[in-house]
Amino acid sequence: MNSVFRDGVLDFPFELVRKYNRPGPRYTSYPTAPHFDPAFGPEDFLTEITRSNAGEAGGDLSLYVHLPFCRSLCHYCGCHMMVTHRPEKIEHYLGYLEREIDLVSRYVTPGRKVVQVHWGGGTPTYLAPEQIERLMGHLDRRFTIAPDAEISIEADPRGLTAAHLEAARRAGFNRISFGVQDLDPQVQEAINRIQPEELVASATEMARMLGFSGISYDLIYGLPYQTLATIEDTVRRVIRLAPDRISIFSYAHVPWLKKHQRLIDESRLPEPEDKLRMLLTATRLLTGEGGYQFIGMDHFARPGDSLAIAQASGTMHRNFQGYSTRAGAELYAFGISGISQLDGAYAQNILDLPTYYQAIDAGRSAVYRGYRLSEDDHLRRHVVMRLMCDFKLDLTDIERRFGIAFGAYFADALDDLRPLEDDGLVHVSDTCIQVSELGRYFIRNIAMPFDAYLKRSAVNAQPRYSRAI
Repeated sequence: MNSVFRDGVLDFPFELVRKYNRPGPRYTSYPTAPHFDPAFGPEDFLTEITRSNAGEAGGDLSLYVHLPFCRSLCHYCGCHMMVTHRPEKIEHYLGYLEREIDLVSRYVTPGRKVVQVHWGGGTPTYLAPEQIERLMGHLDRRFTIAPDAEISIEADPRGLTAAHLEAARRAGFNRISFGVQDLDPQVQEAINRIQPEELVASATEMARMLGFSGISYDLIYGLPYQTLATIEDTVRRVIRLAPDRISIFSYAHVPWLKKHQRLIDESRLPEPEDKLRMLLTATRLLTGEGGYQFIGMDHFARPGDSLAIAQASGTMHRNFQGYSTRAGAELYAFGISGISQLDGAYAQNILDLPTYYQAIDAGRSAVYRGYRLSEDDHLRRHVVMRLMCDFKLDLTDIERRFGIAFGAYFADALDDLRPLEDDGLVHVSDTCIQVSELGRYFIRNIAMPFDAYLKRSAVNAQPRYSRAI
């Protein structure tokens, strides 16, 4: 991924940033969440689960648990979270979470292997150590978790203790993701996340000593007061700490969706071209002296990491947590806002606690909206996801798999790709669509022409999505 550098000097056509920096999805699903329908409710979800578990149907499973609580508000946050300092509120939520797990697991064929578990939030490590063990124990009793399952937890180094990490290891967690974001003091103050490097280093060392097989860091570029110099400093310091994976996300400033982002001084946010320079600088450092492999969009991994291996073997997948190693596994999500991904449908849980509790008390699934995929959706999801994960598309394979003539079926999309091909972002032949190394930085734009829903709602895209750069 060094073709945008010539002898170590940045050589990038920044006029393309101005051309292609428009709102668009990150494609953690297709169709994307704004197109989910409230007409799809709890009974529809249970019908879809029953169908996916009928007879000998159903392959491997992935589980997601949403733990929304945090001890303080980070001004940049785009997650579904809430601040609380009341332990009893967390304990109350855990009781309902266990009841939701009980309800859904009754519909799952015994013996279906769970190959991936992820806890996100919020801050999962805001739970007490005994609560971490209790909740994972409950999942283990209700599902068949494979011995080699990838079991990961998101963690905030602030307030994290050895007892939390020890409890997580006893519970079976083998991967941990630390929210780092940025190591510059001025940036940390602006986003209300004071987190010295020493704190991150200490948490990382504790995790290593306890035997976590994979350590990931989340970084963000495009935050207030960030500059090329501060990003370079943060990335170099992160390289020295040597996590196995690094995600460096573009900050999505969407104050019309996340009201607390109004606490950020917009005049201190970098311009789109400067944001891309930050990503390019981080990429140069990570893939050069850092020795990481560029996975795609915003993910990096050590060459021997399972994510890098999955990409090389063509088994990488994309879901609501980003890039994933376990393609083909149906995803069941628990807790408020969680999104399940079955083979034929998506289903999102209720967003607020009182309504979530009412649904569980009534013995219903917590789903409040969803989407049942059509044949066209299945086809387009495959196209979009392979582009996002593989950066190429075997048109012959798609024609064989779905029984279509690709050129005729996607004639409008191929027309829309021509300007991107002229700009060197993608090459289209009769048998393949190949994303160039330059095009990887615009992969969302390359996927968008295949999105039938985006075309229909183009005039409404601004409130729905962040910009591509």
